[in-house]
Amino acid sequence: MSAPDPRAASPKVASATDPLLAAVRGGVRLIELGQPFFTGMPCSPNHPGFRMTLARRHGDAVRPDGGSAANEIIVTGGHVGTHIDALSHVSQNGALHGGVDAYEAQRGGAFGTHGAEHLPGLLRRGVLLDVARLHETDFLPGGYEITADDLQRAARQADVRPEPGDVVLIRTGWSRLFADPAAYLGSESGVPGVGVEAAQWLANHDVIATGADTTAYECVPPGAGHRVLPVHRLLLVESGIYIIEHLALEELSAARRAEFVFVLAPLRIVGGTGSPVRPLAAVSR
Repeated sequence: MSAPDPRAASPKVASATDPLLAAVRGGVRLIELGQPFFTGMPCSPNHPGFRMTLARRHGDAVRPDGGSAANEIIVTGGHVGTHIDALSHVSQNGALHGGVDAYEAQRGGAFGTHGAEHLPGLLRRGVLLDVARLHETDFLPGGYEITADDLQRAARQADVRPEPGDVVLIRTGWSRLFADPAAYLGSESGVPGVGVEAAQWLANHDVIATGADTTAYECVPPGAGHRVLPVHRLLLVESGIYIIEHLALEELSAARRAEFVFVLAPLRIVGGTGSPVRPLAAVSR
């Protein structure tokens, strides 16, 4: 009687038939959806900016074998650069999502409920709604409010429909201005973005997260600044939908990829209100 083949129950052999693994082995292209982090990058006036400098340089200390190491110190807010908002980020009338008392939750200098350590890793269907392409422009004008009709038409143009659990990314084209912080932040011109009606449209589709290529995601009228952000209330507090800001969507748009695998892994910052991220779109080659 022959001995049983030890490979029969091997997880490695079994995984070879996994459709996801097979797709990766077949060739996947990763498209960057995040902006680089650097000192002086655009930052909302509501948050401390990003700073990085070398704390130790090569030659400061040399090992007996001639080796040397360098390292840096990074200072940043949780909502600087490409990042995702945790549900602790916004409250309405003293309450977080689910009616959680915001004042009690933040006692001790960190959130005991809805902290950033609870942000999910995302491996989801991603949908790009290219509103700038819809309007046949490189980027939408400052202060333009994206409507539900805009999103419906952009979805129809791309032949996609957001489904429950999806991540919906909205392109305004505004990231083309990222190298010019004053223009990108749009304190005078305003910044295009999602309006309340469009946010409700997304909530009605039961998406898990949504993001845009601007600093605040939602429409900021000229000269208004970030004083009132009603879309954050609707999405984070009322609907429990995560918001991703400062996306880079030009490469994805140029590739004409309206549907893709969205990949994101937030940092597990205990008690935090958000996390810097490096989102990716995985598409077949």
